[in-house]
Order: sequence, then C-alpha cells, then structure tokens
Amino acid sequence: MNLNLGVEFNHTIQRLIINQLRIASSNHEALSDESLVRKTSKTRMLGAVGCASGLPAFPQIREIVDVDFASYCDPVIMSRGFFVPLKRSSSNQVLLAVANPWDYRADDYCSTRFPDDEVLKIVTLASEISAVIEGVTSSSGPSRAELEAVEVEEFSNETPDFDVTCHYEEPVAQLVASMVGDAIKQHASDIHIKTEKNSFHYCFRVDGSLGVKIETPFKLRDRIDAFLLNLMRLAPEERSKRPGISGRFTASYYGRAVGVRYERHRTYRGYHVTMRLLDKTHLEARLGMGTLAFDQDTLFELEKAMSVPSGIIVMSGPTGSGKSTTLNAMLRELNHPEDNLLTLENPVEDEIPGVTHCDLRDSTEFKPMIASFMRSDPDVILMGEVRDRESAELAIEAAITGHKVLTTIHTPRASQIIERFQQLGMERWKIAQTLKAACAQRLVKLLCPTCKERIDGLSEREIRLFHLDNSWLRRSLFTHHKEGCADCHGRGYAGRTAILEILPITPKLGDRLAKGEITPYELESEVRRESGLPSLRDNGLKLMAEGKTDLDALKKVLDLTYES
Repeated sequence: MNLNLGVEFNHTIQRLIINQLRIASSNHEALSDESLVRKTSKTRMLGAVGCASGLPAFPQIREIVDVDFASYCDPVIMSRGFFVPLKRSSSNQVLLAVANPWDYRADDYCSTRFPDDEVLKIVTLASEISAVIEGVTSSSGPSRAELEAVEVEEFSNETPDFDVTCHYEEPVAQLVASMVGDAIKQHASDIHIKTEKNSFHYCFRVDGSLGVKIETPFKLRDRIDAFLLNLMRLAPEERSKRPGISGRFTASYYGRAVGVRYERHRTYRGYHVTMRLLDKTHLEARLGMGTLAFDQDTLFELEKAMSVPSGIIVMSGPTGSGKSTTLNAMLRELNHPEDNLLTLENPVEDEIPGVTHCDLRDSTEFKPMIASFMRSDPDVILMGEVRDRESAELAIEAAITGHKVLTTIHTPRASQIIERFQQLGMERWKIAQTLKAACAQRLVKLLCPTCKERIDGLSEREIRLFHLDNSWLRRSLFTHHKEGCADCHGRGYAGRTAILEILPITPKLGDRLAKGEITPYELESEVRRESGLPSLRDNGLKLMAEGKTDLDALKKVLDLTYES
C-alpha cells in the first residue's frame, strides 16, 4: 500500500497510523518513522489504516463485488478517488470500499449517486480498488449508466409488427389479419394463397396436410397482393421485375411475435403465395421432450455424437420434416458460455440467446459468409443446408479444421447422406473422416385422442404390401375418424411427433468406409445388426402399435414397402 504521508494525510492522521504500526511492530523503538513505514507490509499497513480510521479492513474485495452494480458507477471518478461501491443490500445499504478513508471524493460521489441509501465503508488496498474497477469496465470509456442515459432517435429499418388481433376499418387489412390470426390459432405451418382460372382462395397446412379452401372475391386478388408487399416495404412494381419474390414480416398475436416468411411466384393465372409461420411457442424444442421424445437408444447415440469435439452431424429429410427444429434443440444443448456458436440460415427461424445468428439474403452470400465464419473463432457452426458442391466442401473443410458442424441435406435415408456427399463431388475419405452421425427424420401425425377409433388388426393385403408379420392381423390398433371432431377441427389427427434414425460413424466404420471395404447401405445394415438402433420404419411401427398413429399417417411420410 503506497501512502504518500506528506500529501495524503495531515499530521494528526500520520501520527495515528504510525502509532498503530509501532504497537504492532516488535522492534518499533529502533526504527525511525520513515524506516518503519518502508519496512511494513501492505497488509499490516492496511490494518493500521483501519484501526486509525475505525473502519473494518479487507485486504481482498474482488470476491464480494457485485459486478453489475459496480459497473453503473463512473470508472474515472472511482479511479481518481480510489474507491468503489461493492454492492447494495435489500435494506438500501451500500457497501463502499475505499483506499483512503479521509478522502472526501468518495463521500461526495455517494451522496449524489446514492442519496437515499446508507453508505457503509470498509478500507482496502489501492491495488484491490484498481483491480475491481478494471474488472467491471472494459475500457476507460463511459460507464453503463452514462451509456444508458444517452438519448438517441428511435429509428429502425425493420418493418413494424402487423397486429393480427386488431380490428381494421380497411377490409383488405382485416381480411389478411383474420387469415394470419386464424392460421396461428390453428398451429398451421403454412398459409397458401392461390389464383386459379375462376377462383381465388387461401388454405392452411396443419399437421402436414392442406385444409379446406377458403374462397375470396376474385376482385381482391391484386389488393391483397399489394397489401402483403407493403407489409414488407416492397413496391408493387417488384411483381413485374422478378418471377419470384422473397420477404419476411412479423405478426403480433396477443402480444406474441410470430415470424412470417413470405414467398411469391408468378403463375399462369396470377400468383401463388406461401407464407411459412415461424411460431415456436407451441413446440417443445428440447431433445428428449415433447415432439422430440426420441427412442432412448437413438437419443443416447445423438448425444454421444454431439460430445465429439469436431466433425459433422447431418440431419436429412424432406421439407417440413422438422430438421431445423431438431438442429436448434441440439444447438441449445451445445450452447455453453465458454463456446462461440454461429449459425448461417435462410431464414433465421428460432433465435437462441448466446448464439450468433446470421441470415442469408441471397445465395451469393453463402461462400463469403462461411469464409468469414472460419475467421471468427467458432466452436460450433450450424449451416442451414448443404445443397451444392460448394456448400458441401465448406462444411467438410470446417470439420477437418477442428470445428463442430451441424447441417441438413435432402435424402430419404440416413445412409444415403454419404452417397449424396459423393454425388456432390466429395472424396470418400473426407466424408468418412468428418461425418460423425448421419440422421434421417420425419414428422408423423398423431391420432386425435378424442375421436380415434379402435380396429382389430390390419388386412392381409396391407400385411403383404408393407412386409409386416402376421401378428399385425390380430393386433388391437387405432385409426383416425374420417369426419374428425371439434377437438381436432374435423381432421382426425391432433399434432405431430418426430421420429429419428441415426447412424453413428465410429472410427472403425469410418476407416472401412474410406478404404471402400463397405458401401453406405452395408454400413447401415451392420450398424442396425450390431447396435439394434431402430430405423424410421421401426419407430413408425412402434408408434402405431402404441395406438398413437395409424397406417394412413405412416404411409404419407415413410416408404413401408421394403424391410429395413
């Protein structure tokens, strides 16, 4: 503790501190005042200052400081006066650490900064004060309090939310609001607006199926088109410039923000608009829970693949099979404060706190964005989709250089992921070295629990057609009610659940694959035989046996005509 006694303290204070030092020193009579101060340790000097001032002495304060509280104070003033407010209690008491108990600047600052609080002082080392100030401020710039006090003009390039629960005087605005509001209420994934020769209508896709067409006056076709473009701040003239228009806006539904991805293309009779509703509030996007309650063995292998420090985990399946939802659930599991997670999506569907999400405006941005990602010190990279040679090369390059990569691809089976990478020009040894898990996913409709009907087994024709054993002839099953009920809005189904198959690529299997000793299909067969992991077919039939779905729902998402 460096005290300049001739400047920092008056003569009386100097004598008090030196007397305290002499009382604590065994050879105080033999030393002069100057020698006594010079030979005293910082901790002992602090104790003497505490005794002289009547304040508790704390040689270490970094463990008790409330960083958020201290960061609201001016670091420049604190550094000049060598003081720092450490924390505030629920009883409006502020704990203040000072290096010089007699410096008036600490009292002056606290009287204006905390006028209604009781200030309790402790004395500590000047080095401790400096360390705390450096720890709560990133630079010598303004404090958080000063930054929050800065007045700025409220301006944003983003389109304001479209409140679909309001009543609008303008009929077209009210029609679109009702359309989007009803779709959100029914948990629709998409809204389709179509123009045909003599009709103009819209319908919702719910649980994977398009619903009833809702006819709209044909004369409103252009008005609705222009209104939707205006929602996204796009000029109506864009319709004649481009065959396809992409955009996005946000709908407000009883205070809840729902992203709407807009896609419009020109048709022979007018246009076709598809609006994807990015509403995650009714989904359980957590691995092992809700719609992602996978088979326990499958979930274990997925978690094991996620534990590998580098490599690629690929999720395959058709559009609308829940691949992005599963990847985002995996991202939540991998989201740790010590890791840097980056995503490149088109569009961003589910923002996760702590993850840096980037969206692609067009396909030309993909390569420069990935190149920038690689220079941004990432630990985990999520690439929305591998769709061409360039994206496949970049995904494999990222994995080879030590990154964990999550991505999607379009293939029917998990083993075909390997073949798809080969078709895109990737060398097999690179695929084998980087691919840690190949997964395929589907969303299967669940029977409405209110109106589902019991049946006594399947027919002999169905048994033969779908390669099932004869036990299904006599097994008690359920099927959907053709007319449905009020609970399922006449559909016979209520919600969907995800089924997943996974092929873990072990180093041993990867080596054999790289040498060409085993084909992707043989790899799949060997994994199934040795590990007993279920296929998509196995998981689907298990759901049917449990009475959760029926054969009609499975046939729409799975090819059951072969045995896996």
